Amino acid sequence: MARADAVVQAAERLVVLALITCGALLIIVPLLLTLYLSLFDEKLILFPPRGYTLSWYSAIVPNFGGSLVTSLKLGAFSVIGSLALGIPAGIGLSRHRFRGRGAISMLLLAPLTVPGIALGLAIYVALVALDEQLGSMVTGSMIGLVLAHIMITTPWVVRLCLASLANHDRAAEEAAASLGAGPLTVIWRVTLPAMRAGIVAAALFAFVISFENLELALFLTSPGMTTLPVAVLQYLEYHIDPLVSAIAVAQIVAIAAVLLVLDRFVRLGQVIR
Repeated sequence: MARADAVVQAAERLVVLALITCGALLIIVPLLLTLYLSLFDEKLILFPPRGYTLSWYSAIVPNFGGSLVTSLKLGAFSVIGSLALGIPAGIGLSRHRFRGRGAISMLLLAPLTVPGIALGLAIYVALVALDEQLGSMVTGSMIGLVLAHIMITTPWVVRLCLASLANHDRAAEEAAASLGAGPLTVIWRVTLPAMRAGIVAAALFAFVISFENLELALFLTSPGMTTLPVAVLQYLEYHIDPLVSAIAVAQIVAIAAVLLVLDRFVRLGQVIR
């Protein structure tokens, strides 16, 4: 009986190891292939290549500099707006029980459940109707795009803020309040420092989601304002070269570097699990 149990446990370990290996390969192999393609010294992707070069990386800014700046600005505005909305919402949902709390929580999660294309089309129709009624010029502007991105990034901020407060002991907040600190002082001096890892993780998620979003930009950008994902898509319509692979590798390296630096100081792993 003991031998049979040992055989079953060994088989389970092998299955788990095989699944982990398959998952790792599914992640690592495409990344390695993308890195390999970005080094091809060819204007058309041919195999085997005639040589290797790093010149595609130096061509990123000349070809996509304007759209890159637009995406960076959009990401920064989205982070600021989503943090301004998501942090108070996370604190309120975590600390208070009130009528309608479930409905508000569900509403904050709604943008995550709607397909990106449908959400982009719906926002576009709503902005066009708003322009017709008020005579505004929101459609195709940076303001409309920022508001749309705040809508899709705020749910992530709320969830990560809730996660950062899930295991937080309220004794320090109660002690500060009993010593005469007002509610805002308690939040500023006690609650927000305890949420630091969650806030940093939320800001990072919000920026990455905004920076990489394609669906909303397809509907909401104007000819003079193009984000990086849209510019890459338009580039692929007429070019099949390693430049896009170089862009992907540069983004992966930049995000990985930021993650490593932030995790060293704020321990993102305590929140993102």
